[in-house]
Amino acid sequence: MEQANSDLITVILAAGKGTRMHSDLAKVLHRLNGRPMIHYVLDTARTLRSRRIIVIVGHQADAVRHELAGTAVEYAVQEEQQGTGHAVRQAGPLLAGEKGIVLVLAGDMPLVLSSTLEALIRVHRLEGAAASVLTARVDDPTGLGRILRDDAGRIDRIVEEKDATREQRALKEINTSTYCFEPSRLLQALDLLTPQNRQGEFYLTDTIEILRRQGHRIADAPAAMPEETIGVNTPEHLSEAESWLLERDRDRVSHGAKNS
Repeated sequence: MEQANSDLITVILAAGKGTRMHSDLAKVLHRLNGRPMIHYVLDTARTLRSRRIIVIVGHQADAVRHELAGTAVEYAVQEEQQGTGHAVRQAGPLLAGEKGIVLVLAGDMPLVLSSTLEALIRVHRLEGAAASVLTARVDDPTGLGRILRDDAGRIDRIVEEKDATREQRALKEINTSTYCFEPSRLLQALDLLTPQNRQGEFYLTDTIEILRRQGHRIADAPAAMPEETIGVNTPEHLSEAESWLLERDRDRVSHGAKNS
């Protein structure tokens, strides 16, 4: 058995309702090619050899726990849906006093490659960053947070589409909801979040601007392929993800056969 990655803690956001899935089922329990999508994200966390895996549950928390019964995970509970920053704040007691890296993954983003996350973690370590963001460039960024950069090309902040100006919405570089944080810096930034936005929620994205304004380094790395950053929010997204996953598996089998 491979040794655990001693400084890596993975936090998986799995509290969402998935309203746009037109189902009361917790979003992360919707099946992707026969498996609840939460398992794909867990598999990735295990591939990275995370020392601890914390799953933040909320909507249908008991059903999510039941699905993950027997797996080596810890839980934090988001009783009310008050945004991604509020969700991660619920894991605060589990992260207090920790050192190393907190990797935050979206439970509804099942296609992200472990190699892409390894690259993000590597950049985070090399730059000694307080936070690092996985970004992607897409043709249609509708509904997604946009990356805003300063004159030096560094990430300045992330703006959610509902709060963005027309010019900001024209940007093609997006936030993938995947981050690395230094634990104590993350907890400090979470305490400073306010719901001053159109959603009235505590955005995890706002921690990036908070940390940057405090003078901390923010790093970033691009996704290897934009397709792996698909967030499953609708039945159409689910179908798209299934197709891409099947194509990726076929390519892997074909590549393996050529090398055998």
